[in-house]
Amino acid sequence: MTALLEVEDLDVSFRTEEGVVRAVDHVSFSLQRGELLGIVGESGSGKSVTALSLMGLSRGPNASFSGRVMFGDLDLLTAAERQLERVRGRRIAMIFQDPMTALNPVHRVGDQIVEQIREHEGVSRRRALDRAVELLDRVGIPRARDRARAYPHEFSGGMRQRVMIAMALSCSPEILIADEPTTALDVTTQAQILAEIDKLRRDSGVGVILITHDLGVIADVADRVVVMYAGRVVEQGSLADIFYDPRHPYTWGLLGSVPRLDRARPARLPTIPGSPPSLLHPPAGCHFAPRCAWRFEACSGVPELSADDPEHTEHLGRCWLPLGLARARRVVDGSIGLPVAAAGDRAGTSSTA
Repeated sequence: MTALLEVEDLDVSFRTEEGVVRAVDHVSFSLQRGELLGIVGESGSGKSVTALSLMGLSRGPNASFSGRVMFGDLDLLTAAERQLERVRGRRIAMIFQDPMTALNPVHRVGDQIVEQIREHEGVSRRRALDRAVELLDRVGIPRARDRARAYPHEFSGGMRQRVMIAMALSCSPEILIADEPTTALDVTTQAQILAEIDKLRRDSGVGVILITHDLGVIADVADRVVVMYAGRVVEQGSLADIFYDPRHPYTWGLLGSVPRLDRARPARLPTIPGSPPSLLHPPAGCHFAPRCAWRFEACSGVPELSADDPEHTEHLGRCWLPLGLARARRVVDGSIGLPVAAAGDRAGTSSTA
């Protein structure tokens, strides 16, 4: 099956006064039509820069790119701005993290959707307005025709995010990128927004890239998951692979920090010790090694993103721990993805793998 989007060795760097920041380090993944791909990682892992690069929104005099981002026959990295303008908003749309800053505060929300429809489809204002009202109603905004005349500040956070979804879908895009669409929303509204995105991609066949720092957000909606850390992909696989057979210590830490509803609440949720590294001066070798309880000598080199199981090549990990040893060194205790270093296996107690 031909991928809707193919990202190959995407590398993005920015020149700053303090030095070069390598925000994305040879990232590769694909997106199929009708698929929801989750990209997960802490702040600073390169998720949003990856998304902005797909849209051509991170270009600038201090930015440099390499690799390929193929959307059909068009390489989005080398495409001219005029070509990107025809793609951006019409064929690839984005829901930004903060709708209050993404929406223009001095224009009515209906007018902002109308402007995008007319820009790309050249229809009359009346027809574009009818389409905007239909979209607002579709994403669950009550009294859509009246609310189309309201300004962004007159909507709640959840309703503003719904407006952003309506705007993103206004030209029936083939790809929808949602960058932290549930940030700062209460859990009920989060569930509603995620359900809406999931329903839309199932109904329309749009491919969705959902960016988040919380694995719990994508647990019920993603088909595949890409886990990023310090600009690199450290694990990639199906939702079942990531949740039921996680292979990278960073993924174990992310899963361990997700609250569980099927067991007693601990006094404190487990956390990953330390902080993400500065991308100005990242650690040599494995970027996660300084925070990893399973590190050993080999971690001073950069591991390849590869499959541990030759019969399951879709599940990739970037770690020096062989699969058998990785499984031996974690205790799952009947839960999903709550690995803990076994006694005597903490860093520094062993120098062999």
